[in-house]
Amino acid sequence: MAVLGCGASGLRARGRGLRLESFFPVVSKPFCSTAAASRPLDAQRLAEKLRAQKREEKLKERVPTNPVQRRVRELVRFTQQLQRVHPNVLAKALSRGILHQDKDLVVISKPYGLPVHGGPGVRLCISDVLPILAKMLRGHKAEPLHLCHRLDKETTGVMVLTWEKEVAHQVQELFRTRQVVKKYWAITVHVPVPSAGVVDIPIIEKEVQGQRQHHKMTLSPSYRMDNGKMVKVRSSRSAHLAVTQYQVLSSTLSSALLELQPITGIKHQLRVHLSFGLECPILGDHKYSDWNRLAPQKLPGGTLKKLGLEQSKARHIPLHLHARQLILPALGSRKEELNLTCKLPHFFVRSLSRLGLEMPNQDQNDK
Repeated sequence: MAVLGCGASGLRARGRGLRLESFFPVVSKPFCSTAAASRPLDAQRLAEKLRAQKREEKLKERVPTNPVQRRVRELVRFTQQLQRVHPNVLAKALSRGILHQDKDLVVISKPYGLPVHGGPGVRLCISDVLPILAKMLRGHKAEPLHLCHRLDKETTGVMVLTWEKEVAHQVQELFRTRQVVKKYWAITVHVPVPSAGVVDIPIIEKEVQGQRQHHKMTLSPSYRMDNGKMVKVRSSRSAHLAVTQYQVLSSTLSSALLELQPITGIKHQLRVHLSFGLECPILGDHKYSDWNRLAPQKLPGGTLKKLGLEQSKARHIPLHLHARQLILPALGSRKEELNLTCKLPHFFVRSLSRLGLEMPNQDQNDK
């Protein structure tokens, strides 16, 4: 059991029933000793303590009796606590999720809800703990590990780190020149037609007008229909070439498990191509399920029934997008390609089961 230091808010990340990547059996205590408890809190520490207590009280309110809703609530609590654990605890958890390690690379399983880089509102991210993780693996004199690519905060799966900056640049160049095979798995609302194909539609970032102005990535097609004829349109200079190959692995009448292979690497490419190109948004994608507004994803009644949720609770459904596999070509002293596969997070597997979707036979060990 890992205990956080002085001043940390009292949180427990047990994830009852979730077992998300075997994370964080963490207990933190508000004070380290009697002496520390006797010292008056300054204004900032007192405010943080009161906010933490309010968050805990709010989470304890109206505990759902439905087991699915209870697991969703636990996932929400778990992802919030990821931002408040001690960096040493997070580094230790990442070390337990290492998929591959050699003299050049460290490959980890990225958890759900953890940002890769810092930013507004981000208290802790993967890049913050890379120096600590390096010392855990190679001792106190180890230099920090280096990021080679990034995944969205809500995306889980394979993430590659390197020991040397020069090797990181080499791996980044492999990604840039599309020499790395990337395969993602996603659960979608609706089933794409046809069941396999290629989405080749440029993507552009635009501002969405409405009650809350915000920016989203969206399609910028090169052709449009005019009186039943396909007409080429002038492309925007800001649009980016975006190509995604997809294949349905399993489907029901209202949902599907897809394998996605992005040929290009544009921001939010998979989410945009699925939602706006194939009209099959990813389950839990509350940003790209509706272009005109930022609101919880609207789900069909049958899907909600299978998940055991009400529409009012749909906002808590996590994004079901998982970086399943990376195939790196030979690099440095390694003469053969490196095939890296990451198991599905537990919440993803449970959703597959509830929706009646099946994994390919060779992947049954993920269950």
